[in-house]
Amino acid sequence: MASNIGMMDSAYFVGRNEILTWINARLQLSLSRVEEAASGAVQCQMMDMTHPGVVPIHKVNFDAKTEYDMIQNYKVLQDVFNKLKINKHVEVNRLVKGRPLDNLEFLQWLKRYCDSVNGGIMNENYNPVERRCKGGKERNIKGSQKISKSLQTNSSFNSGSGDGLGNNKISGIKQGKSTSVAGSFNSSVEIQALTKEMTNLKLSVDLLEKERDFYFAKLRDIEILCQTPELENLPMAVAVKKILYAADEKESVLAEAQEIVGQSVDMGEAEYSDDEQ
Repeated sequence: MASNIGMMDSAYFVGRNEILTWINARLQLSLSRVEEAASGAVQCQMMDMTHPGVVPIHKVNFDAKTEYDMIQNYKVLQDVFNKLKINKHVEVNRLVKGRPLDNLEFLQWLKRYCDSVNGGIMNENYNPVERRCKGGKERNIKGSQKISKSLQTNSSFNSGSGDGLGNNKISGIKQGKSTSVAGSFNSSVEIQALTKEMTNLKLSVDLLEKERDFYFAKLRDIEILCQTPELENLPMAVAVKKILYAADEKESVLAEAQEIVGQSVDMGEAEYSDDEQ
C-alpha cells in the first residue's frame, strides 16, 4: 500500500494535467485546477470509490465553500483513513487555503494510493453522480426547511395571542436591543483578536513553507548528484539514496546506511594494508 511513500517517490512527479484527467474521468467532473479540490469532497469520493461502503457519504458536503464546511469534510476523510489503518496525516489547515502546491502533493499521494488498491482498476458499478446526490448538502437543506417551518408556526401562534402578551413583547424587544448592542461589541472584539491571530498564523505558515521548499530543493540537488553515473555506485551515494528513498522514519534505515559506509571503509583499510605489505 502507498500509505507511506517517500518524498522522492515517483508519485510526487505526476503532473497537474494527469491528476486532473484522473479525477475528471473517474468522478465525471470537469475540474480545471487542483485548487478546486480543496474542499476535501473529491478526496472523500475517491476513497468512496476505492473502498465502497467505508465512507459515510451523507456526511460529505459537495458544495462546501467556507473553511468550516471544508474542515468537516477532511474530518470525515481522516476518520476513513483511521478506519482503514492508513497512516496518513491530513494537513487540513494547508489544504483548505486552496494553495496549489499543497493540494497537488496531497492529490499525488491519493492517486498513488488508489492505484495501489486492486491495481488501480476502476469500479465499473460505481456511479459518481448518483453518489454525490446522497451527499450532506441536500440533507442540510431539508433540515433548514423544517426549522423555518417550525419558526413560522411559533410566530403565527404568538401573533394570535391576547393583547396582554403584546405589551410584554414590546418590553422584551427593548431589553433585547440593549443586549444585542453589548453582544455585538463583544463579538467585534473577538473578531479583531481572531483576525490578528490568523494573520500571525499565516505569517508562520509562509515562513515554514519557504523553509520546507528550501530544504526540499537541497534534497533534490543531493539526489541528482547521487544519480550521476560517476557517483551512483559509490558506497556513500548508495547510503545517501537509501535514506532519501526510505518510505518512513526508521532507525534501521540510518543503521543500514552507516553499515554500507562502514563496510566500504573497512575494505579500503584492508586494501591499504595489503599494499603496505
